Amino acid sequence: MTFAIGLSAMDAEWGSHNDLAGKPMASKKQSGQKSSNDAAPTTGDMLLQDQTRALDRLAAAWRPPATGTEKKRNTLNLAKLDPSAKPFSTGDKMKDIAATETLAAELDELQNLFYADRRYKLLVILQGTDTSGKDGTLRGVFSRMSPLGVHTVGWKAPTENERAHDYLWRIHQQMPAAGEIMLFNRSHYEDVLVPPVNGWITPEQTAQRYAHINDFERMLTETGTVILKFMLHISFEEQRERLQERVDDVTKNWKFSMGDLDARKQWKQYQQAYEDLLNATSTPWAPWTVVPADSKTHRNLMVALLLRQALQKLGLRYPPPDPALKGLKVS
Repeated sequence: MTFAIGLSAMDAEWGSHNDLAGKPMASKKQSGQKSSNDAAPTTGDMLLQDQTRALDRLAAAWRPPATGTEKKRNTLNLAKLDPSAKPFSTGDKMKDIAATETLAAELDELQNLFYADRRYKLLVILQGTDTSGKDGTLRGVFSRMSPLGVHTVGWKAPTENERAHDYLWRIHQQMPAAGEIMLFNRSHYEDVLVPPVNGWITPEQTAQRYAHINDFERMLTETGTVILKFMLHISFEEQRERLQERVDDVTKNWKFSMGDLDARKQWKQYQQAYEDLLNATSTPWAPWTVVPADSKTHRNLMVALLLRQALQKLGLRYPPPDPALKGLKVS
C-alpha cells in the first residue's frame, strides 16, 4: 500500500513546503519568550498547530493502533505497508535532500534548547532488519547535533555478565539524563525478535516480555522521558541489493557478516515478529512509527520531520535569567 499524500498535498493545507522544512517555526515558548495563557495565539502558533495536525494525519497510516485503546480492535498489517512509499516526500529527490539538511540544522538548535531546558529526556529508538538504514539515519538526521548532549548506543548480543541479569538491566543503564538525547541503534526490542524467531522462548514468554517493555517504557515516560520509536521498513529485494553491495564493495566488506544471510533465510519469521511487537507495544505513551525506508532520502526526511515535531510540542524554553548577572560588566 502506497500512502500517496506527500508534502505537495500538504502545501494546500498550510501554504508552502518551505514552511514545513525550510524555516524554523519556534513558538514563543520555544524561543524562551514569555507568554500568557490569556493571550490570543499568534499567527506562528496557529501555523505550528496546523502543521502538527497535518503531520499527524500523514503519520497515522504508519502507526499501529495504540495498545489499550478502543482503536486496538484493528491491528497493523506490516505486509500492507509499502517499503518503497514516500508519504513525506516533495516528489523531488534534491528538494528532499535540501529539506533534510535544513531540518538537521534546525534540530541542532532545538537540541541546544532541549539541553538548556533540562525538563525532559529523549530516547529515540531505531529498529529494523539488517541494512534497513539505522546508521544512515543517525548520520543523516543527528550528525549536526552537539555530542555534549547526544549519545548513541549500538546494541549487540548481550555479554555473559548481561545475560546473568534480566534482559532490561543493561537497557536501563543507558537511559538519558535530564536534557540528554539517547539514540538507540537496535534496542531492547531485539529481545522480542531474535529469541521468539529462533524458538528460544515460548509465545507466552514473548507476551510476558511485551508487558514488561510496556511497563518499563511507561515508567520512563512518567518520569520525564519522551520516547520516539521508529521501525525502518525495507523490502526483501532492497535488502538483497544492499547486502550484495556490501559483498562487492571492498570498503564495505567490514559491514557484512555471514550471519546476515542466516537471518535473511528467516525473513518471513522476522517480518511476523516485527508485526507482532508493533501491535503489542505501540502504546499511548510510546507509540511506534513505521518508516518506509527503501528510499534513504525519504527515510531521513520522515524521521527528521517527526523528530522536529516532537521537540516543538514540548514547548521548550531557556531557563529564567540569573538576577545576579543583571548589570554585570566583564572587565
